[in-house]
Amino acid sequence: MGAFSDIMLRHFMFIGTYTAIVTPFRDGKIDDDSLERLIQFQIKSGVDGIVPAGTTGESSTLTYDENIEVVAKAVRFARGKTRIMAGTGANSTSEAIYLTKEAEKAGADSSLQVAPYYNKPTQEGLYQHFKAIARETKLPIVLYSIPGRCAVEIAVETVRRLARDCKNIVAIKEAGGSCDRVSQLRAALGPNFTILCGDDSLTLPFMSVGAQGVVSVASNIIPREISQMVKFYLGGKTAAALRLHEKYYPLFKDLFIETNPIPVKAALAMMKIIFEEYRLPLVAMNSKNRETLRQSMRRCGILK
Repeated sequence: MGAFSDIMLRHFMFIGTYTAIVTPFRDGKIDDDSLERLIQFQIKSGVDGIVPAGTTGESSTLTYDENIEVVAKAVRFARGKTRIMAGTGANSTSEAIYLTKEAEKAGADSSLQVAPYYNKPTQEGLYQHFKAIARETKLPIVLYSIPGRCAVEIAVETVRRLARDCKNIVAIKEAGGSCDRVSQLRAALGPNFTILCGDDSLTLPFMSVGAQGVVSVASNIIPREISQMVKFYLGGKTAAALRLHEKYYPLFKDLFIETNPIPVKAALAMMKIIFEEYRLPLVAMNSKNRETLRQSMRRCGILK
């Protein structure tokens, strides 16, 4: 297979719906039964892939060993029926390289690399960070720009440089909230670099200006509906996609009524898919917000 075909293959593997799955805990440990149940729910509902150990998976409070464990178990539970995009980013380059290598050994299909948080590197620092990781793995890499959590944005020019210089940096999860930036990314990177939306409420707006799918929180609880919405839009059925967006838009907003992943874990517990357990400093929802979320789920037909 030629170089062009290789690039196209890596490009197309990211189009669609990827679920940023939660990490279920029970008594302080990873709950294997709930994790497998959640992954099987995703597979039966037709998502294109799952993202274990990302922001929604509480990666910031997983130990190195637990991060590797979650990814390995996701690979095992998926049994090759959906793609695994492992969350292996970190604010330390050496840590990100280590976790990415371990994810590759575990059988992940790709790696999601969040911008380093807290230490606020320059754009040159971001470039060198991601380039160093790309050099140490054969996995396709999806960059992840989320300035609201990381205090830095991966600049369009930095993304362009990385895509030019690192053949395995092939996509970005864009969670900056700006359609204008998606347009800038598409113009700078051309058609063969995948852009995925990082905010459920902006999936269709982002796709209208060049994104090709979503890394979704909401698809933890409504995977079939999110997958259908994205497929409808990609297939030119924009009115059908918009109907789904309008139906679930209030839920998209209520899933962020408190810090992610608190509401989505609460929702999954209401659906009896996982036990509701968090790691400090995350805590359970307050009663008023919990009732708001419950009513939103009822209006959407998720709960009776």
